[in-house]
Amino acid sequence: MTGSVDELEPQNFAQLLASVGRDRDVEAFEAIFKHYGPKVRAYMAKLARDGQAAEELMQETMLAVWNKAAQFDPARGNVSSWIFTIARNQRIDAFRRAKRPVFDPSDPAFVPDDVPPADVEFEGRQEADRLRRAMETLPPEQLELLKMSFYREASHSTIAAELGLPMGTVKSRIRLAFAKLRAALEERA
Repeated sequence: MTGSVDELEPQNFAQLLASVGRDRDVEAFEAIFKHYGPKVRAYMAKLARDGQAAEELMQETMLAVWNKAAQFDPARGNVSSWIFTIARNQRIDAFRRAKRPVFDPSDPAFVPDDVPPADVEFEGRQEADRLRRAMETLPPEQLELLKMSFYREASHSTIAAELGLPMGTVKSRIRLAFAKLRAALEERA
């Protein structure tokens, strides 16, 4: 490469970019960087109005140029347009990142309600009412065993010992109570 970077013709930049994409040519990229880096920085400074942000966006743009050099197609446009399109996209991405609100897990929109929705609560009340009415139809000895088993969480052997009943009687009464409840609930459904 002879002469200064400023003396290079547009087709030479296309060749340099092809060399970067094909061979990962650091010298070619350095020439592109020296020519376009300041121009991209000035473009970003004009848009961002922040020198530090402009520098960072220029660095991100030139890194993208290095990584995407193999994608450049001289038939579709010139190097300058391609690089400034990348720069514009980097600026848009940075703007979107900056405008994105920080996630707050305690935001009321993300915290579930303590109260279930009205339709769920209404259905639950209806089911509980149906179950209560069905339980009222059970014989007292079966109802007592169900209450001990489910409300007190007593085991079958504990129930048998407390009531002085054989274990088989406790199990069969609970089984009968379930069958009657199931039939009563299916009738009303």
